[in-house]
Amino acid sequence: MAGQHHPKDHWTQEAYSTSASFVPQLATAIVQWLNPQPDDIILDLGCGDGALTSKLKQSSASVTGVDSSANLVISAKKAYGSTVGLSFHVHDCRQLDRWVNFQEGVYTKVFSNAALHWILRDPGTRASVLQNTYTLLKPGAAFAFEMGGAGNCAEVHAALMAALVHQGLSIQDARELCPWFFPSENMMRRILQDVGFTVERIEVEYRPTKLTAEEGGGIEGWVRLMGAQFLDALSSESKKEAAIQEVCELLQTVITHEDDGSMFLGVAGAAMFRVIWSTYAEILHEHMMNQFHPSESITSIFSVKRHFRVLISG
Repeated sequence: MAGQHHPKDHWTQEAYSTSASFVPQLATAIVQWLNPQPDDIILDLGCGDGALTSKLKQSSASVTGVDSSANLVISAKKAYGSTVGLSFHVHDCRQLDRWVNFQEGVYTKVFSNAALHWILRDPGTRASVLQNTYTLLKPGAAFAFEMGGAGNCAEVHAALMAALVHQGLSIQDARELCPWFFPSENMMRRILQDVGFTVERIEVEYRPTKLTAEEGGGIEGWVRLMGAQFLDALSSESKKEAAIQEVCELLQTVITHEDDGSMFLGVAGAAMFRVIWSTYAEILHEHMMNQFHPSESITSIFSVKRHFRVLISG
C-alpha cells in the first residue's frame, strides 16, 4: 500500500488489484488481533484502496483511512465514500503531525497492513511516525500492524538492484533507491522501545506469497508497481523495460513451482510482522491471573504513561 509519498503516484486501483490483490486477503490474522469493537474509533495508516478499511468499519463505530496516494484515495472514496462513519484522506503518513486532523488521544485503535515498510523507510522520520501514532491513541488504546521483516522479498530486491546496475547505475545508488524498510526482530524491538513502548513479545513468520496470475500481474506486474521507485531512476523507457525483463527472466526459475507454474515471492526467507499493543485492562488481567498482588500490578502498569504488549508475526 502507498504509505509513503513519491514524486509520481504509480498506485492505481487497476494496477493494485491486478498485481497485489493478495495483500488484503492475507490480513485475516492481524484484523483478528486488532479485534474491532462496536465503539471503536480506528485510524488505518496506508489504507490504499480502502477495501480492508471498509471491512473494519463493519465492526466498529468509525474508521478513518489515510494514504499518500491520491489515486487510491479517490478509488476508496468512489467505492466506499457513502458509508456513514467511514472517511478517506490524502496525506503523507510520515508527517502525521502536519495532518489537519491530527489530535492527541482521538483513536481507540490504530491499524496498518502492509504499509509500514514503506512509511518507515526514511530513517529521519521513522521514530516520529511511531511517536505521532502514540499521540493519536487514547490512553489504554491498541495499535495493530503487519509489515515486512528482514529478508522479505530478498530475491526480487536483489534482482532489481542488479538490473539497475546493468543499466548504468552504481551499486550504491541502486541501494539508496530501495523504498522499503524490512527490520529484524531486534531492530524493531529497539525502535519501539526508544519511542517509549514496552515490548513484551515479538513473533516473526515465514510466509511465501503466491503472485497473481491475471494478465498484467504476476512478477512483471509486481515489479512495475512495487519497484516503481527503482525504475524511475532510469533515464529512458527502453532502459526501464530492459530492467523489468531482466528481473523477470532472472527470477523465472527461482520463484516458479515446476508442478503447476505458480510463482511465489519471499521464498528466500520472507518475514512479516504483526504487532498489537495491549490495553491496561488486558495487562492487569494477566498480572492478576498470575497471582500478582493487585496493588503491585497496578503500580507496575501505571508507572508509565502507557504500557503495551507487542506481538509480531507475519
